[in-house]
Amino acid sequence: MAEKSTARRSTSKRKVTAKTTARKTASKKAPSKKVAVKKKTAASKSKVNSTVAVKPDKLVKAAAKSALLKVVEAALADMKAVNVAVLDVRGLTDVADSMVIASGNSDRHVRSIAENVVQAAKKAGFRPMGTEGERDGEWALVDLHDVIVHVMLPRVREFYRLESLWDISAARREAAQG
Repeated sequence: MAEKSTARRSTSKRKVTAKTTARKTASKKAPSKKVAVKKKTAASKSKVNSTVAVKPDKLVKAAAKSALLKVVEAALADMKAVNVAVLDVRGLTDVADSMVIASGNSDRHVRSIAENVVQAAKKAGFRPMGTEGERDGEWALVDLHDVIVHVMLPRVREFYRLESLWDISAARREAAQG
């Protein structure tokens, strides 16, 4: 009996060391890839070609973010969400890169939209960090790491006015109007 337990321990140690070596080799710096970028200079107003070093992992992350946003938009369109607004909040907060605000026609519609977003994200390979407010159905929040989805009833959306809070251009328009 004692021989079996030591054999199990040694195999589990081998598995752990294999995993840590794989992590160490993966964590080494990836070589940078040069990408051609066209810039406009203010003085000459002409396009200038230059090369910028971009890490491959950043390119992959940017593609994944846009893919996640497409999955969310498709899930919202599939469930016929109303007044979908996509806000880029990269410069405003470090919590997320994009915020999607949508409305549902009823409590049940809000819950089903949020549930469909979670299922579509899981199906596409994105693991949701959490959901809030699905039980009440007035306001459901789905946290998908880089994209936060708010699904609300129209009266709740009008009351909290998240677009004017997070969209600086909308806040400036409101200030100019009144």
